Amino acid sequence: MKDDDPLLLAWQATISRKGEDPAVFHANGSIARTFRDIEEHACGFNAKIRDLIPGTVLAVQIGNHEDWPAIFIACLRKQLVVLPLDQSIGEQQRDAALEICRTSAVVSVSPGEVPPATPDALQGSSLHITRLQTAQSPPNWGEIVPTLLKLTSGTTAAPRAIRFRSHQLLADCNQICDTMQISDNDLNFSVIPVSHSYGFSNLLTPLIARGVPMVVSRDRTPRAVLADLARTGATVFPGTPVFYQAFCDMGDVPPLPKLRLCISAGAPLSSAVAENFCEKFNQTIHSFYGASESGGICYDRHGKTFEDGFVGQPMEGVEVELIDPTESASQIRVRSAAVSDGYFPEPDEQKLCNGVFVPDDLLARHDSGMKIVGRISDVINVAGKKVNPAEVEAHLLRFTGVRQAVVFGRLTGSGLRNEEVAACVLASPGVSENDLLRFCRTSLSGWQVPKRIFLVDIIPTNERGKISRRELARQFSERHESSPLRTLAS
Repeated sequence: MKDDDPLLLAWQATISRKGEDPAVFHANGSIARTFRDIEEHACGFNAKIRDLIPGTVLAVQIGNHEDWPAIFIACLRKQLVVLPLDQSIGEQQRDAALEICRTSAVVSVSPGEVPPATPDALQGSSLHITRLQTAQSPPNWGEIVPTLLKLTSGTTAAPRAIRFRSHQLLADCNQICDTMQISDNDLNFSVIPVSHSYGFSNLLTPLIARGVPMVVSRDRTPRAVLADLARTGATVFPGTPVFYQAFCDMGDVPPLPKLRLCISAGAPLSSAVAENFCEKFNQTIHSFYGASESGGICYDRHGKTFEDGFVGQPMEGVEVELIDPTESASQIRVRSAAVSDGYFPEPDEQKLCNGVFVPDDLLARHDSGMKIVGRISDVINVAGKKVNPAEVEAHLLRFTGVRQAVVFGRLTGSGLRNEEVAACVLASPGVSENDLLRFCRTSLSGWQVPKRIFLVDIIPTNERGKISRRELARQFSERHESSPLRTLAS
């Protein structure tokens, strides 16, 4: 056991202070675990991993399970490297992640979810630990052994991981709680996955290090989420724009008198949704901008700017520097104690190194804070001219009846251009493609005007609530030219 691990020291302080207090609640409001229960379950799980040597990678694929804190604490004591995995991850991507991270075992809700092996059921639990027959020796970490690997997509199709140590995870937790003024008097509502960076830093580490209890929710339907928020009396809701949009569209919503803080991250929050939510629930939404590599970066402390892309000021303890302040939009350098050690297995020192992270996002100063205006990887190359999708999206959203617009580049196949501009638009039934094209031609430069606008019933997102322009470009390639315009993108 590593006695000087900062997260373990923080946990000991939490236990001595909160002992018999409830730590984890079921969505029906009943107590799932007290802080003392978590400690006992951690000791019980420790017996199941006694044969794993320090530095071994243990994948955890259990969804939002009440034993997440106990498993993580046990791994800290054993000095194992935790690799959180989404339950929704595809089999091919999961197998690639297990191989790339040289994983030795997997904790899952039920056996049979991983390559053939011998599952060993955890006593008194629905969880199972599986030793992989394909397991290799632990990676050679050198002098800096990580505590956690956050899985992220690489520049190629292969996944890669981000290395974190306990002091970096604790720094992110403290920056979040201090900036957002979250205390152990609050009750977090955990519908975002704990396996994601957002959920891990806003739900799991605040429970361990600050004693902030949480509700464990597995029903992601918006109606159920609202009902459980009301039933449990949760005070803090870390959500994504998808939830807030759905809440605004619902009728007969329950009162939420205990809810005091709504956070939105994972994807840009539209100003229309923020305004509608504030009017309907008398509650502001606070945009939170962060990255897996660095944790929290910026936070809208007031929630009343109602400007697309606005993310507020840097978090407490975080330094944000515009790389090219002379331009209207620039990449940034992020410095803080929460920035990770780097990528694994291949480093990228231009992007992440020595406590500095450079995101792909383009930001601009806006009033007293920062505004995201696009991503360098999203820039569309039209015959040598660069088109920022965010500018075209902002124009489309000015058209009456347009609720959502996503602009992307797609290959033409003609050989005359690298890409052409296209868009998916969610709009009222009376809106036509020709209406939108005429509207774009009135104000946009010729190379910015979309060649096609696809009217859709839904714009698909992943579990994080993010939209992939690359995936839309694939789905709406030129083979869709003869498809009906009113289509379901699924």
